[in-house]
Amino acid sequence: MQVIYEDNHIIAVNKACGEIVQGDKTGDETLIDQVKAYIKKKYNKPGDVFLGSPHRLDRPTSGVVLFARTSKALTRLSDMFQDKEAIKKTYWAVVDVLPEEMEDTLEHYLWKDEGKNKSYASATPKPKKGARFCSLSYKHRASLNRFHLLEVDLQTGRHHQIRVQLAKIGCHIKGDLKYGAARSNQNGGIHLHARKLEFIHPVSKKALKIVAQPPKGDPIWNELIQIKELQD
Repeated sequence: MQVIYEDNHIIAVNKACGEIVQGDKTGDETLIDQVKAYIKKKYNKPGDVFLGSPHRLDRPTSGVVLFARTSKALTRLSDMFQDKEAIKKTYWAVVDVLPEEMEDTLEHYLWKDEGKNKSYASATPKPKKGARFCSLSYKHRASLNRFHLLEVDLQTGRHHQIRVQLAKIGCHIKGDLKYGAARSNQNGGIHLHARKLEFIHPVSKKALKIVAQPPKGDPIWNELIQIKELQD
């Protein structure tokens, strides 16, 4: 676990592929458990440590995850994550096909199959009962021999949204077998990385930009991060 920002009210970590933010049926240790243990040890906290989770990332995804250390921060952050204007969420996605448009906004209606834990998208309004509007903007940032980096700004936060919307235009995220990638990654993760969160601190009201480096030791991420134009 890598802490990349902390103060009295919030803490942010750079989640690794495979880590889960909150508990699920696997019973595996969660990122919340790890952060609580970190706070308890660092600050010598007696008893239970409060930690709230206003958002989450998919298990195979890496990058910035923000937690609240106080109930005041949790309430305000939860409201902010529901407001598409309050927090700017930037992702990096490595895909197998260069999109036809180097920069575009994708709008679909998305619905989830609970049994398969998979989402589907259609450009047709209300294609299925329960379908919800979703939107993202992307731009091409770099290309390697066989893969291409898209920077994605998320306007809505639906289940597997980036994965299914990019797959809908024929751009499959590397390693993402569920949404059409040719093969899996060795670590079971996918090349989707929550690169950056930009927002006004829920308590101090200062502007914050929290940036997470892509997973170390991965040759594709290593090559991409060396490109000067991608440096924050």
